[in-house]
Amino acid sequence: MAVPASLRKRVVRRVKHRCEYCGLSDIGQAATFHVDHIIPQAAGGTCVLENLALACIHCSLRKGARQNARDPQTGRATRLFNPRKDSWNHHFRWAAFRLNGITAVGRATIDVLDLNSAEHQIIRTFEKRLRRHPPPGHL
Repeated sequence: MAVPASLRKRVVRRVKHRCEYCGLSDIGQAATFHVDHIIPQAAGGTCVLENLALACIHCSLRKGARQNARDPQTGRATRLFNPRKDSWNHHFRWAAFRLNGITAVGRATIDVLDLNSAEHQIIRTFEKRLRRHPPPGHL
């Protein structure tokens, strides 16, 4: 089911045009960001504001219908970061252009979404020059 345009606008405004997983601004990006169902519709998630997150193409395609992944440090299964329930700063920290997970949820999310890909690193370098990195409110 497609996300209605009015609901999409509310999602985008709520997060000030930023991917809720990696923090990338959609301003100046060639591709339109996706509205992600945090709990996928296939798993019973609904198309309501509380279950929607703005995601860049990279994060959206890598997340897909996943809700869980393995923590690369412990090997244990854990849930992925939930932008509606979790505090970003509780799970992640910036080290220049690299994102570090400080919890199992953070590490698993970084790993499965490949948030430190070469592409992300290059984009963050340019975003820094434009004063858009790190994202406001993200330590």
